[in-house]
Amino acid sequence: MMNLSGLEAQKVRLIMHLRRQGVTCARTLAAIETIPREIFVPSTFQNQSYEDMALPIGLGQTISQPLVVATMTQSLELNDRHKVLEIGTGSGYQAAILSKLCRRLYTIERHKPLLKQAEERFDEMRLRNITAISADGMKGWPHQAPFDRIIVTAAAHGDLPRGLMEQLAIGGIMAAPVGANDVDQTLMVIKRTGEDRFEQKPLFAVRFVPLLPDIAEDTADIDPEFNQMNAYA
Repeated sequence: MMNLSGLEAQKVRLIMHLRRQGVTCARTLAAIETIPREIFVPSTFQNQSYEDMALPIGLGQTISQPLVVATMTQSLELNDRHKVLEIGTGSGYQAAILSKLCRRLYTIERHKPLLKQAEERFDEMRLRNITAISADGMKGWPHQAPFDRIIVTAAAHGDLPRGLMEQLAIGGIMAAPVGANDVDQTLMVIKRTGEDRFEQKPLFAVRFVPLLPDIAEDTADIDPEFNQMNAYA
């Protein structure tokens, strides 16, 4: 395992890299600096924790590239009064960063083993403003809607689910990847400007795992060596 000073030096270089790539929100950068990415990745990849790349976390899922995490976070324009919905908890890294910037975070994961690991990390870090469940993320969380902000960390093929978009408060912002397939995807920032009005702004090309319905079949196999990635968020 890499020593602390080595990881800290890598983290400093990553923060500088994110600044050069256009991440200028001081609160976003401070949250990324605060959250230890190394505890959200398998031990096999800890020496790559602060490289600007996606890493496998098992079950065909990834922890997203730091630039993507930072850009999506910044695009939400968060403050400490916001109630946020995250679709796709994954390792819990994005959720941990969001929890530092909002009042309350609700997060949904379809893979129960990943959710269990993420919740253990939240407890370890004493992140008390996160509520996580295993459910169909495409349906959102109707009983807690509306949300000031929504972030989707899996790519919708075609349009985002209408029911999910309707859970965004008027005036709210959503960040989500959208594409025709697993390769051609664009990170979109969507603002709800009225009851039936949404403004969309494309940011840049990304590659996320697909947004899928239902709760995934339960499995204890979360060793990334047995769950090779086929997408890079």
